[in-house]
Amino acid sequence: MRNILEPLMPPYSPELSVVMNQYPTQDGYLLKLFRVFANSVRFAKKGVPNLLDKGSPLSLREREIVILRTTANNDCEYEWGVHVAVFASAARFTKEQIAATKNTNFNAPIWNEKEQLLLAVIDDLCQSGTIGQHRLAGFQQNWTKEEQLEIFALCGTYHTVSFVANGARVALEDFAVRFPET
Repeated sequence: MRNILEPLMPPYSPELSVVMNQYPTQDGYLLKLFRVFANSVRFAKKGVPNLLDKGSPLSLREREIVILRTTANNDCEYEWGVHVAVFASAARFTKEQIAATKNTNFNAPIWNEKEQLLLAVIDDLCQSGTIGQHRLAGFQQNWTKEEQLEIFALCGTYHTVSFVANGARVALEDFAVRFPET
């Protein structure tokens, strides 16, 4: 018997149903990735819904910069495409900025200085697990302690999300945006 991670369909056990009802839906549709999480009640309980709440200390735009750059750095087209489709408009990203989260340098003039720093910090975290010494003071000046922790948590969580989506070979959602061509 092969142990393949696949999106599970309801009906779920009563315990799992309670957990899965906490996940956001898209017009009543539960994303394939969340249904992959359902293979483990423990994992589903520790998943991402708690970082996507309206109580985040980060603006929606900053949150999405972290998520898009992290998933792009992990070559996770599934999650990048879902976030572009669902949040890019509300975050007021231009088409150039959306493409730049995947394909270009964070110093592009389409980003303001704070956003350039955030993109560079995410690249540092993705590449080395820490923030480069030359960026640390700017990071600490621009974000509160609570926001700094949220950035770390988002980056770490979306590494995990990327690993799950890529490792389980989750098929792209029909509504998701594809990576831009390089």
